[in-house]
Amino acid sequence: MNAVESVVQAVLYEGYMLYPYRPTSVKNRQRWTFGGVYPRAYAEASGSDPWVTQTECLLRGDPRTRVAVRPGFLQVIERMVLDVADDAAARPESGEPAWRTVPVLDIDERRYTPWQEAAERHIAVPVLVIGELLAAPLQIAFSFDATCELEPLADKLGALRGALRRTRASLQGHVELSAASVAAGVYRLTVRIVNETPLDDPGSLKRDAASLYALVSCHTVLTIEGGTWISSIDPPTELVEVAAASRNIGVWPVLVGDEQQPDTMLASPIILYDFPQIAPESAGDLFDSTEIDEILTLRILTMTDDEKREMIATDERARALLARTESLGAEQMEKLHGTLRQVRALDGAGVDAFSPLEAPTMPVSPWAELDARPHLACVRVAGVEIRIGDQVRLHPRGRADIFDIALSGMVATIESIERDFDDHVHVAVTVDDDPGKDFGMQRMPGHRFFFGPDEIEPLVNTSSPSRPSSRKGGHA
Repeated sequence: MNAVESVVQAVLYEGYMLYPYRPTSVKNRQRWTFGGVYPRAYAEASGSDPWVTQTECLLRGDPRTRVAVRPGFLQVIERMVLDVADDAAARPESGEPAWRTVPVLDIDERRYTPWQEAAERHIAVPVLVIGELLAAPLQIAFSFDATCELEPLADKLGALRGALRRTRASLQGHVELSAASVAAGVYRLTVRIVNETPLDDPGSLKRDAASLYALVSCHTVLTIEGGTWISSIDPPTELVEVAAASRNIGVWPVLVGDEQQPDTMLASPIILYDFPQIAPESAGDLFDSTEIDEILTLRILTMTDDEKREMIATDERARALLARTESLGAEQMEKLHGTLRQVRALDGAGVDAFSPLEAPTMPVSPWAELDARPHLACVRVAGVEIRIGDQVRLHPRGRADIFDIALSGMVATIESIERDFDDHVHVAVTVDDDPGKDFGMQRMPGHRFFFGPDEIEPLVNTSSPSRPSSRKGGHA
């Protein structure tokens, strides 16, 4: 389940907090936007939020096929910051002092602010037998009790300075399960999760307050024994219409885990492809899996000390994220820049030129065809012969994007002189002021730029005896 669980965790915490990971940022003021299942009374009063999530997916099997259903979600925790009066010497365990709620509390180098945290919850559902569900649907009630916890905060000398109060609301609802035969040996399984948490005055609740009673990032993991799941995205031709008739509310069922053994389905609140994977280059959760790790990592590293201090105050997950990001080494950072996967040689018809048993042990370079052509040693610009390693000044003419404006007038070094398939000459350069120019030398995108000979100005000293104006053996 490790490969499955890593995807489930990424889905579960998607959007938990977004860069720049501070409560004061606009993006983090509207939270819990994925997979929310709100109390029915509030949803009907607001008219904008769902109170039920429904999963319908197809499976091959027989009446003896067994299915394990594991619904899960995040429960929102309200964290308040409390200050203590100077004369309140009693600790909470021996007698709670008089507290007052404050918007921020600084203790030594740490800063504490109010925040909505979250805890993982799972709904217990017994293993199901398809034959029993065909005979009668099943309904299982669930509930979670309200809790309130106090975490005392002391300074370096051990003096009580404040506390964090974490409050969880009570939740209750039920899970509905049923099955129906839709073709020979094919069944549709339906799982509905309903939030029935009672509220005193649902019409007066704002969405932020209603989130305390919601099932956030609600999803369901389904595993099968004695059968296989059928893709909802790419079903067999004979089951396309049957799959299209399945009705999913707030979730998107996809196959996860081993592609050779489709025994696990994830009903995700985020649209995914079948068999999604976490990139092995990723160092850990960034809580924004639709973003690029490298971009977020570089942005975090450029934050000011005050911004990082506020980020740490968000919660423990933000603190761990910052610590992990700042500890990344050069090799880990380089891996984030980009990876080519499953590079294969193709024949002229566009079919794999190698069978799996004949595949070469080393991947074929995507630049192989261009690299096989004769390389240009130099190009003549404004009467001056320039070569790899020479410096030039950039004068982009196209103005096609922001880089044409940003790079205008900058000094760059020629990394290669190349010809495309139409025999047009292009000069590839790395910008001297680019801190990531080493990536450009490795042909990484984003740090290697192409310009025509008419867009560069040579900066060589043609009168220098160590640099003759022309050389033999080159192709211009």
